[in-house]
Amino acid sequence: QLQLVESGGGLVQAGGSLRLSCAASGFTLDNYALGWFRQAPGKEREGVSCIYSSGGSTNYADSVKGRFTISRDNAKNTVYLQMNSLKPEDTAVYYCAAEYGHACSFRNIEYDYWGQGTQVTVSS
Repeated sequence: QLQLVESGGGLVQAGGSLRLSCAASGFTLDNYALGWFRQAPGKEREGVSCIYSSGGSTNYADSVKGRFTISRDNAKNTVYLQMNSLKPEDTAVYYCAAEYGHACSFRNIEYDYWGQGTQVTVSS
């Protein structure tokens, strides 16, 4: 069974940090670009960060630049999102996704596999 499973979400105070993980099973991530998306209540899902299959290039939404860092460990078949200096507006369900190919994007439709999501809540 091909799946992505996120972990690491939770409740944190503003200014705090969380590290999200997303592990793949049933397939290897080597040839996949990977992305993190989030969806807040009443809002559309938006791209947060993504990383090329090589790991050599990354993209970030303007709202998280300088605070979030995406990384991947192909040996562990896992992608991470380190989130620092969290703000209440970062509260959302965070999803990881895998897109076959080299380059990554923030276009939902490009992604082939999605995780179930993990809740991140930042209190003020």
